[in-house]
Amino acid sequence: MKSYKRILSLLAIVAAIGVFDSCSYFKKENQEGENAVARAYGFYLYPEDLEGVVPHNASRQDSISITKNFIENWIRKKAVLEKAEDNLDDDQKDVAKQLEEYRNSLVTYAYEAELIRQKLDTNVTEAAVEEYYEKNKSNFELKDNIIKVVYLRLNRNSPKLDRVRMWYRSENARDRKLLADYCRQYAVNYYLDDETWLLFDDLLKEIPIKTYDKEQFLQNNRVLELVDGDALYLVNIKGFRIKNSLSPLSFEKNNIRAMIINQRKLQLIEEMERQAYEDARKSGEAEVF
Repeated sequence: MKSYKRILSLLAIVAAIGVFDSCSYFKKENQEGENAVARAYGFYLYPEDLEGVVPHNASRQDSISITKNFIENWIRKKAVLEKAEDNLDDDQKDVAKQLEEYRNSLVTYAYEAELIRQKLDTNVTEAAVEEYYEKNKSNFELKDNIIKVVYLRLNRNSPKLDRVRMWYRSENARDRKLLADYCRQYAVNYYLDDETWLLFDDLLKEIPIKTYDKEQFLQNNRVLELVDGDALYLVNIKGFRIKNSLSPLSFEKNNIRAMIINQRKLQLIEEMERQAYEDARKSGEAEVF
């Protein structure tokens, strides 16, 4: 292409000094092909089409590179389009139906989203969660082993280890408070919420427990003390559920709330569609011949 490098350099310099909007050269009314920077199969690319392509703070070299890549990509797309036009039959190239269906889908989706935003009740009571769980227990089979646990990672030379060994096994509220205070001061890592179910695999990421049979390990171990280098690990497994068994309600509450809300969404949309259909038939805007 004639003067290709000259045009690229000119465009890059103009872009770099930020005068795309004011330069009369670019504001001139284009006749077909006049002042174009590229042509492909009857299509022309003009300087105004390049506005905003080059960042204002780009260097001259970067401006040239960015502009060159943009022009080459434009030509590549036009060339591919021409290949498609030449090699597809008229039915394959008729995209009007697909475009209409796509538009209809977008409009319908936007309306459904607004309907949900305005009318969806996202408040799910504990009673509703429990009722759903009881009616659908067969759907809540554990895919992984889960545990309730207290664990600490300490330095082997940490103070008061004899007391800590007693506290982390204890159910006494005072001992639990003393343990929490101790952990905040001395523990490298710790977890004391033994009312919440965790994945056993998540514990294995924190504690160097080696086992080839996780289920058997859980059935035969409750209180553990492990040493790994300078680290001391204290683990108290308060409860566990083996995979393929019934998942506990407390582990599934968030999932159940999401399921209930999703059901409400579907019901809301279904009711809207039913009402729209009835309105159309009653008003005479729709009929079956």
